Amino acid sequence: MQLQEWLRSLRPSGGLRLLEAEELRSLLPALPSLSSLSLSSSSLLGLGALASLTAYWLVTRPRPIRPPCDLHAQSIPVQGDPSCRRSALLNDETLLDFYYEDTRTAYDMFQRGLRVIEFCACVRSFVSPCWLQWVIAELACYTFSMAVVPLYDTLGLEAMVHILNLAEISLVICDREEKAQSLLDNKEKGVTPKLSCLVLFNPFSVLLAERGKKCSVEILQLAEIMPPRPEDLAVVCFTSGTTGTHTYPGSFVIRQEDVSISYLPLAHMFERMIQVSMFCHGARVGFYQGDISLLMDDIKTLRPTFFPVVPRLLNRIYDKIMGSVTSPLRRAVLHYAVRRKQAELSSGVVRNNSLWDRLLFNKIQASLGGNLRFILTASAPISPTVLSFLRATLGCLIFEGYGQTECTAGCTFSMPGDWTAGHVGAPLPCAVVKLADIPDMNYYAKNGQGEICISGHSVFRGYLRDEARTAEALDSEGWLHTGDVGQWLPNGTLRIIDRKKHIFKLSQGEYIAPEKIENVYMRSVPVLQVFVHGDSLQSYLIGIVVPDPEVFAEWARERGIVGSYEELCQNPDVKKAVLEDMTAVGKEAGLKSFEQVKDLHLHPEMFSVSNGLLTPTLKSRRADIRRFFHQQISHMYSKTPI
Repeated sequence: MQLQEWLRSLRPSGGLRLLEAEELRSLLPALPSLSSLSLSSSSLLGLGALASLTAYWLVTRPRPIRPPCDLHAQSIPVQGDPSCRRSALLNDETLLDFYYEDTRTAYDMFQRGLRVIEFCACVRSFVSPCWLQWVIAELACYTFSMAVVPLYDTLGLEAMVHILNLAEISLVICDREEKAQSLLDNKEKGVTPKLSCLVLFNPFSVLLAERGKKCSVEILQLAEIMPPRPEDLAVVCFTSGTTGTHTYPGSFVIRQEDVSISYLPLAHMFERMIQVSMFCHGARVGFYQGDISLLMDDIKTLRPTFFPVVPRLLNRIYDKIMGSVTSPLRRAVLHYAVRRKQAELSSGVVRNNSLWDRLLFNKIQASLGGNLRFILTASAPISPTVLSFLRATLGCLIFEGYGQTECTAGCTFSMPGDWTAGHVGAPLPCAVVKLADIPDMNYYAKNGQGEICISGHSVFRGYLRDEARTAEALDSEGWLHTGDVGQWLPNGTLRIIDRKKHIFKLSQGEYIAPEKIENVYMRSVPVLQVFVHGDSLQSYLIGIVVPDPEVFAEWARERGIVGSYEELCQNPDVKKAVLEDMTAVGKEAGLKSFEQVKDLHLHPEMFSVSNGLLTPTLKSRRADIRRFFHQQISHMYSKTPI
């Protein structure tokens, strides 16, 4: 029998896929028949062994992820307009309505997850049961088509009363009796007239129940809520959403054995969409203890396969890795190993069992549980250097997305198989993305740059009872104006290049987008948090910097300066060194001279939700930060102009 005939006899069912059999044939081309060769028995055995080893290698070698579309054309112009693009996964310009035909509401998604698994714990909590009850209460509301209005735990009394009245909320579910007492205070004062029912997670006192009766508020415990009666409404209203029939070839799916770690606020749209997606596929969600400083311990215990992150956390992982490699030899070996893994990535191979993983990267992977299959980063741009490095060292899929609450969390997503960095992917099948001119900032759609605008089924209908803000966000054609500035890349992906919101002018007329500059400065090793401030009466920028307490002392010691964390923050030489490092990082990132801060103040206390300087979603409260540091800002600007 000829070797060529043996190769042709290989079938996918026999262990080799058709493509692999073709590759094996190409490795041994134009071989003559064995009968025409005069070979010894040992030669025949050797040839057979070679063929067997080659076939085994083809079967067991790491296989590249096959992208679902041409990675050089990930989005397609809509009606011939290159500034307005849709997903290349769509067959035509009809946007995706439903991912699965039988799944059209949030309630349906949870039901589908129950159908696709025989038995599986959907949620897991480490300490506090409130996370679990929060999810149960939310799903119960979806079951009966009730609108859910999540309230952040950190909301003040004034904000809470405003939301209750604006949304005309009659039923509130809360975790503690103290919150119920506060709600009854408002009811008794007549400031929340619509409130008629409170549901508590835990048992409550008789005094609370009696107090509720006096002001016509029924108080129940979650366990007491009865199932529906025959005469009760039993119909779930169908509304359009971002899920539906999906007929496009995919190379990445959530599996039943997947586990996600939940640590973002449960009221955050990003976190809510992640949980719904996990439940829809029968996967599980584990909740952290509630203390963000113990998050890494929770991750090691839970060993999640899915980790949603913000770029700041990935930056800290990167800085910690680089900071631990001090000798030139170890750093050279690390960079070589990363380059070898990145070479695999460029061919579509993603794995965590290579020689370099076993020798160098297994400890890094173990610090995140050792079981990660994919990571999703969103909320802010991430450095291409950091993203490429972590894709290699963590040995898992890392996707980057872009969106906001007003478009149901996401509108673009990086394509499976595309492991390039420096963009946020192509439009999702449920959305169309276009760029609009911003003449003041010299961005024009004809040049492939402009404000990112979104249209589609996932875009909200407006702000509740706030026509003025709705008119600012949605134009007459229904396009959502995000305030972010984007650029279309040749492969059809979107890059975030600037920020229109919070923009201001310096005294000489230069436009400044402070959030863009802050994202750049976050790459400076000693910087944990930074706030960039400018004034139209001033010609330069200044900054408020919170140094990273984990690395700051060692970083200063390497520069010959010793002291406690607080002492270093007061040291003018340290401030000068931090400013020089930030300037170097800014220059490397392409910041213009007028975009660089010329002076800064080192502050020893982190911006946080508790001190009122961050929102519950960990975004800077810019006006509050300006007020808090008014004295320091005035002092920096009182110096001789730079």
